[in-house]
Amino acid sequence: MNKLGVIFDLDGVIVDTAKYHFLAWKQLADQLGFTFTKAHNELLKGVSRIKSLEILLNIGDIRVSEEEKKAFLIRKNKEYLSYITKMTADEILPGALELLNTLDHMGIAYVLGSASKNAPLILKQVGIYNRFKSIVDGNSVSKAKPDPEVFLIGAKKLNLQPRQCIVFEDAIAGIEAANNANMISVGIGNKNTLNEANYNFNNLKEIPTDFFKKLMTLN
Repeated sequence: MNKLGVIFDLDGVIVDTAKYHFLAWKQLADQLGFTFTKAHNELLKGVSRIKSLEILLNIGDIRVSEEEKKAFLIRKNKEYLSYITKMTADEILPGALELLNTLDHMGIAYVLGSASKNAPLILKQVGIYNRFKSIVDGNSVSKAKPDPEVFLIGAKKLNLQPRQCIVFEDAIAGIEAANNANMISVGIGNKNTLNEANYNFNNLKEIPTDFFKKLMTLN
């Protein structure tokens, strides 16, 4: 496998926007009259926007119409946007820029594969939008992770076969999606939680300098 491509998830890998999702979802829960905790927020990692809302409503034991769901999603996203439009390059996670520099130096192309519909905005805010060969986000897919659709589209953008793609993910659903796509999965975060990944690192700074060279030697 002498040619590789990389697909990055966004939240929790390149930047940490989970805290802003939490604040926005918490405000919605407060308005609906129930408590939404950080532990609850973990259930939403790597999950689509509508599925996240359904999980939140189940936590509060609240039943609403489809029209009300749409209104809640608009309200939540408006609150979330108020946070991310203030993001700067300081919010890029440790090791991310160094990793992008390494990939550029090695001539390894990379794309984004994220469930977030705000991914392009976030990348522009932190100043790295133009570094990615392509952006595959929530506007590009019809099926949420763990369905592999987002990563399979990413592979096509890279002009590579799935087995030539390395996926960096911080969520269980994302690791499952990468595995379902027959790609090399790299879990970033808790190794016990992401134990289905082919490789695990606590953060991007832990990735060995020869990591990609070794993968190129695999058949």
